[in-house]
Amino acid sequence: MAVSFGTIPNAIRKVKGGVLRVGDSRVSLDSVIYMFNEGADAVEIQNSYDSLTLAQVHAAIAYYLDNKATIDKYLTEQIKQQKKIRAEIENMFPPDEMRDKILARKKGEDPNWPSE
Repeated sequence: MAVSFGTIPNAIRKVKGGVLRVGDSRVSLDSVIYMFNEGADAVEIQNSYDSLTLAQVHAAIAYYLDNKATIDKYLTEQIKQQKKIRAEIENMFPPDEMRDKILARKKGEDPNWPSE
């Protein structure tokens, strides 16, 4: 008979909008797995996210490895969604125009911006 000594409850949870989070934190599974796939070990990942315990990082990595095909598909969809949102924002606020506007305000050359 196998004896279980405990588990990490809710190692991964899905929040509104379908985003996967690690434990009870606001850290996305995407962030942890990105670092993991870039070669970071669990301790390095945990040092980057002080709201996570080392056990939660290990649990997130284990969840990913156990569900790799599903999570890779999820990550691909997340990247597509990020690109779509970025394109929408850049369409509304073209980066070059925004840069020029910010520089003009910084130099005091924007007539629509109050000077100090």
